[in-house]
Amino acid sequence: MRIHTCYFCSGPVYPGHGIMFVRNDAKEFRFCRSKCHKNFKMKRNPRKVAWTKAYRKAHGKEMVYDQSLAITAARRNVPVRYDRNLVATTLKAMKRVTEVHSKRERLFFKKRMAGKRDQEVREAQRLVQQNVPQFAEAVEEEEKMDEVPQILAEPEEMEQTTTAAPGKVPVLVSTKKRKNKNAASGSSAMDLD
Repeated sequence: MRIHTCYFCSGPVYPGHGIMFVRNDAKEFRFCRSKCHKNFKMKRNPRKVAWTKAYRKAHGKEMVYDQSLAITAARRNVPVRYDRNLVATTLKAMKRVTEVHSKRERLFFKKRMAGKRDQEVREAQRLVQQNVPQFAEAVEEEEKMDEVPQILAEPEEMEQTTTAAPGKVPVLVSTKKRKNKNAASGSSAMDLD
């Protein structure tokens, strides 16, 4: 089973999937989906389309070349006789190569995002400086709301709360329970009869 790569986006094309276009000079172009095929027919350059691997590598978003992948990229056309020890060492080597590659990708990403936090803080500060009057109005409104507490309870409940919490400003909330119309009639949403 061979997994081909998409000519446009460099994604994997599994057997039985995708589209294959064969040009007059017998060159094969494999595409993972119709989106890639249509962009190819429109003669778009994959290095200028932002969602392709070629764009990401050309603009420094992903690692361009990694030595750890050079070993696995080489294809051997000579058949090798099955050897149990060779298979075991090959599997260990493949596992180690993927570990090294993932570690290098994480380091590359961390290095690329190093200045991102400072940039976000600067943009936030600039935004606050531009909108200071709006924030000041909101703070004044909050202060006015804090000065006048709204009393929503009845006087009897107010007496109970004032005795319960001495020294604090009572802010009362109505504790009346609303009756459910369905519960009063005896039916619920689950009753189908």
